[in-house]
Amino acid sequence: MLDRRELMMRAGMAALATGFGSFRALALDTVALPFDNGERPLLKYPQKRTMIGLTSRPPQLETPFSVFNDGPITPNNAFFVRYHLADVPLDIDPDKFTLEIKGKVDHPLKLSLKEIKKFPAIELVAVNQCSGNSRGFSDPRVAGGQLGNGAMGNARWRGVPLKTVLDKAGVQQGTKQVTFGGMDGPVSDKTPDFVKALDIDHARDGEVMLAYGMNGDDLPVLNGFPLRLVVPGYYGTYWVKHLNEITVIDNVFDGFWMKSAYRIPDTPCGCIEPGTAPKATIPINRFTVRSFITNVTDGAKLKPGGTTLKGIAFDGGKGIKEVAVSIDGGETWTPAKLGKDLGKYSFREWKLAVKLAAGPHELKVRATNNAGDTQPTDPNWNPAGYLRNVVETVRITAA
Repeated sequence: MLDRRELMMRAGMAALATGFGSFRALALDTVALPFDNGERPLLKYPQKRTMIGLTSRPPQLETPFSVFNDGPITPNNAFFVRYHLADVPLDIDPDKFTLEIKGKVDHPLKLSLKEIKKFPAIELVAVNQCSGNSRGFSDPRVAGGQLGNGAMGNARWRGVPLKTVLDKAGVQQGTKQVTFGGMDGPVSDKTPDFVKALDIDHARDGEVMLAYGMNGDDLPVLNGFPLRLVVPGYYGTYWVKHLNEITVIDNVFDGFWMKSAYRIPDTPCGCIEPGTAPKATIPINRFTVRSFITNVTDGAKLKPGGTTLKGIAFDGGKGIKEVAVSIDGGETWTPAKLGKDLGKYSFREWKLAVKLAAGPHELKVRATNNAGDTQPTDPNWNPAGYLRNVVETVRITAA
């Protein structure tokens, strides 16, 4: 007998498969992102509200930025979607799903979803951000998905520490890394399968998670149902969806998605002179510090006088110490009031009451984390369009 929740999940997955088949019929309207060639379709997929579409095969969906003004937790139905491989698994039977743990372990395992859920669970609020978030603003422009600022989201993840499962399998001496593979796959045998790797100490830090829950519900299909890797503070490329294979290895993994893709210049800022090539690169890793104004849009007209600005800030795990706001283009800065601390990996809300004189204003926001890292006033650049965290500017008129 299937309970109501499982019946709804299976019905949702069937609807999702139908939705992919009728992709064009789901286009509702268009939106223009604030950079050249920024026109995008607004799309409605099963389990999702209206989202900004970047590609359809594989699906890439960006969260409308207004969602981030509604609170620090991004709803499941508005959470961004990113795939690399077009063979997306839409017919997963949770009763038959297994996770295999193999390689340099004493006890290779095959765990069902029910067995995984029997391990002691943890919950963690953490931001997942696409490496290419905000790439569309790169100047000079770079290749890759031309995303606005909406390829990110913050959720309360529930699952099992990866360390728990690795300890049960018995990691052998001399291991160096752990690799992760999912059920999505390439449609061409010439396309490398999507496999990511973490150093063994990172994999066993107790925070990296095998997540099956998201904001009190099952993972949405397009966000990795029934199991995904959660790597707090690290860019979403490591957050492997539909996770079904973990391999412990005694070398440094040299697959395409680690050795060639998702790499940044090996410089302190991960940046180089615009238009040049890096001398050496390393895999992308932790987030940079970021902050945004969420309740006022660029080009808005406000009434002169008192108003309250609000927004969000986050970083790669040190935690936000301060958010400062300028209403005069960066000439003077005022500390904002920070909202509730949901954890060092979470969005941190902020707000500040200001008085706007009649005329144009450049509103700016700048965050600083507990390690003293802050945002640059001029945007850094690299050939992949990663790590953007410039002090954001919103231009408004009080009239």
